[in-house]
Amino acid sequence: MHELPVTEQIVKIVTEHGQKARASKIERIRLVVGERSGYVGESIQMYFDVVGKGTICEGAELEIVTVRPRLKCPACGTYFERRPMRFDCPACGTDGEPTDIGREFYIDSIEITEK
Repeated sequence: MHELPVTEQIVKIVTEHGQKARASKIERIRLVVGERSGYVGESIQMYFDVVGKGTICEGAELEIVTVRPRLKCPACGTYFERRPMRFDCPACGTDGEPTDIGREFYIDSIEITEK
């Protein structure tokens, strides 16, 4: 349920940017959501359709790009996705360390129709 307030913020931010750009309509919003960000893309999409009604965001396509978490090998520097029940680097076998990859949450781009 915590996706509702963040979706309201997305609509607010996009609407403000759209108004500054003199947009008559927002066509597409590209949102980057890491799997470890704490947000669920499907829930944001569901709320977006409701929260966007009556704004210049109504009917806009919300493209959600999901970023999978990655580990970094401290020995060889390789970034890799963890395999089930394993943390070892596929390049050298050393256990990987957590990174911030997969925690992303931001608006990447906005496509508008000008007035």
